[in-house]
Amino acid sequence: MTNGKRIAVIGSGSWATAIVKILCNNAGKVSWFFRNESDIDYMKQYQHNPRYLSSVNFNLDKLDLSSDLLKTLTNADVIILAVPSAFINNTLKAIPAEVFKNKIVFSAIKGIVPEYNLIVGEYLNTVFNVPFENIGVITGPCHAEEVALEKLSYLTLACSNIANADELCKYMACRYIKCSSSDDIFGTELSAVLKNVIAVAGGICHGLGYGDNFLSVLVSNAIQEIDRFVAAVHPIDRDTKASAYLGDLLVTAYSQFSRNRMFGTMLGKGYSVKQAQLEMNMIAEGYYAVKCVCEINKKYKVNMPITNAVNNIIYNHTDVKHEMELLADQLS
Repeated sequence: MTNGKRIAVIGSGSWATAIVKILCNNAGKVSWFFRNESDIDYMKQYQHNPRYLSSVNFNLDKLDLSSDLLKTLTNADVIILAVPSAFINNTLKAIPAEVFKNKIVFSAIKGIVPEYNLIVGEYLNTVFNVPFENIGVITGPCHAEEVALEKLSYLTLACSNIANADELCKYMACRYIKCSSSDDIFGTELSAVLKNVIAVAGGICHGLGYGDNFLSVLVSNAIQEIDRFVAAVHPIDRDTKASAYLGDLLVTAYSQFSRNRMFGTMLGKGYSVKQAQLEMNMIAEGYYAVKCVCEINKKYKVNMPITNAVNNIIYNHTDVKHEMELLADQLS
């Protein structure tokens, strides 16, 4: 990539909004896809997203707002996908594969596409023939709410062609965002998926009344679980103690802004899965991811007690307290 590339952000949730805010610091103009035309009308009148991070005001001269997905994708050189994984296939399924030809596509989704049971990078490669050297991942540790407040945050951009990650870093680095690059697209994406599952487990424990002592044991076991899984799926030399892995896990498991932790907390307090989802009115990626990870792990047979416990609670409807007691006996 070189300076002057046309960047498009697909999605209008909190993370998409934060990414657009970041890009507006350096990019000349950002194309931003909204599914609802009414939200665009609101943006044009009030200069902020009507649904998410409403404290962030935008200079509309920096934005090209559109509800025409095909046009937005066609006119972009660099595409950043920030749609929840459960909806990405429905969002893109009418788009011809040739639209993605010669484009750089970064995923900020941190989830698994349930219809294909593939991480987003593999989905883009399989369904749209995007070569892996043109596929990237944007990962944290970084919460959208802290980006809105311009609190110092860190991003890791991963791409097998690290030059693409380096170049996008130039667009995203600013006073409150520090960027680093990685060539580990599979490890960073899988770790980002799993940390959401772990955060659900952490929230469940919090809802049940477990304290910080137990959560620290849970998280220290969790990074080992993540390390085992990514090593089995994509065995390369990586350090999962780096911020893209361990750091992202920590912030998602502990932060007040973590929707996965919030979802888990509700389950621990006795909410049903459906009640928790309705109460939150936001997507907790861990809900979708845990089932997919367990399906993938049938092939690799990695020891994943935390992931299995969350899957049992959400999909097998086991008793929350009993399941966490069983898990506690497996941790050290």
